Amino acid sequence: MTQDELKQAVGRAAADYVAAHAPAGSVIGVGTGSTANCFIDALAPIGSRYRGAVASSEATRARLERHGIPVLDLNDVDTIPVYVDGADEIDGGLNMIKGGGGALTREKIVAAVATTFVCICDASKRVEVMGRFPLPVEVIPMARAHVARELASLGGTPVLRAGFVTDNGNQILDVHGLAITDPKGLEARINQITGVVTNGLFAMRPADVLLLGTDTGVRTFS
Repeated sequence: MTQDELKQAVGRAAADYVAAHAPAGSVIGVGTGSTANCFIDALAPIGSRYRGAVASSEATRARLERHGIPVLDLNDVDTIPVYVDGADEIDGGLNMIKGGGGALTREKIVAAVATTFVCICDASKRVEVMGRFPLPVEVIPMARAHVARELASLGGTPVLRAGFVTDNGNQILDVHGLAITDPKGLEARINQITGVVTNGLFAMRPADVLLLGTDTGVRTFS
């Protein structure tokens, strides 16, 4: 199977998971990226069962609305039974690096509200030790140079994501060269740097379920 076919397969599997685990009339959390887009497309035929969705980015909002799925403000939602999103890397403990699409802050907020976080990705994203994929860090623009120096002191090489502004009006530093053996500790350490909004490590709130697309079918880990 091609990578696109694997993404479509896990997107369909995630829609099936939502149908089985999210009550009718509830609100679904929806992530950002190419694999999340496959989930949105697969969710569309059953979208009318639900009150609507909370989107983790403006791009996701637009795609949901094109499918006729109402998009709600998270401030108007008390509970999200299931949040579905992709990952740039995921390890055996279901810790993730996310933010390749630049939506890490909103993704982290939606994940914090969700009862169950379902990660969907293809087998190429499963790793023993995270860090081969550069770690995104969202920063307040005036703090960019200060944050970059602090990140360098942790052993990484921060690179400004040129020409990119997040939906929150901030910038992203992509940190190369890290071997992330303590995801929770590093997540906390980076978040303590003044000027950091958040970073793309999802270890304090990892995935609860992984739907992994492989050449032999979609495998489930929890």
